[in-house]
Amino acid sequence: MSGVVVNTGAALQADAPVVAAQPSGLQRFLRALWRSRSGRLGAILLLMILLTTLGADLLPLADPVKRNLSLRYLPPVWLDKGQWAYPLGTDGQGRDMLARIIYGARSSVMVGLAAVALSGAIGVAIGVLAGLRGGWLDQVLMRVVDAILAIPAMLFMLVVALVAGAGLAPLIVVIALTNWVIYTRIARAEVLRVKELEFVAAARVSRVRTSRLLLRHILPNILPALVVVATLNIGTVILTESSLSFLGFGIQPPDISWGQMLADGRQQLATSWWISTFPGVALTATVFSIILLGDWLRDYLDPRLP
Repeated sequence: MSGVVVNTGAALQADAPVVAAQPSGLQRFLRALWRSRSGRLGAILLLMILLTTLGADLLPLADPVKRNLSLRYLPPVWLDKGQWAYPLGTDGQGRDMLARIIYGARSSVMVGLAAVALSGAIGVAIGVLAGLRGGWLDQVLMRVVDAILAIPAMLFMLVVALVAGAGLAPLIVVIALTNWVIYTRIARAEVLRVKELEFVAAARVSRVRTSRLLLRHILPNILPALVVVATLNIGTVILTESSLSFLGFGIQPPDISWGQMLADGRQQLATSWWISTFPGVALTATVFSIILLGDWLRDYLDPRLP
């Protein structure tokens, strides 16, 4: 009787279940973003704006600050007397509107990101300090926040702008000085909530150092709420920058701002409507894309939602 050799190793391997590779956190994030119509629309629109703005130097655009008085008030290309060299027309000084809109996005986006980063850093630091320490320090800091919130924001910014002067850097500081209170209140509320969780209470009973408690337990748990607020706040800050530039207290020539362009064309709305309309459309599209992305991010990071 001949022996039968059974390859037990191969049989075991054949019966072993195949474990699929788990997607990374970034892959799950991108898949969730792509499944959301509003989130996908906001992300694509914002990505197109950012890529166009960052790659402006590589595009065949006219000089955005070069004046040509012989080409003043040229209409968009689809209207009578429009020229393909200036697809969106020219302004009252013969400058290309398309080039100015694209380069103006740099200033608006830069102010939005920088002001949110600065105000967020200040506000989160104060909010975390107030929430962790509590007592009289918490009371004093919160009364300061209440006092700032009681002052009309635009009036406060105009007063600070008069003192600090016009320009890109002063504008960022002015917006940050009025914007940090939002992050303070949210950071404090989140710290007070996280402090009551069992694992944080256990760490405090174990006499874990405050720095370790903050970095390992508190900040990771309050970060999602702060990220959502910061994302939505970028759109508000861009609108604030445009408002200040429109009033003449923001970005000054030769730098370009959408608010400044809106102000330049307000006297010609009846005859040369494109001077203010197209910067307004660009501003609206940018803020709209940020709001869509921020709304989706809020839902994605909310653990109470499926």
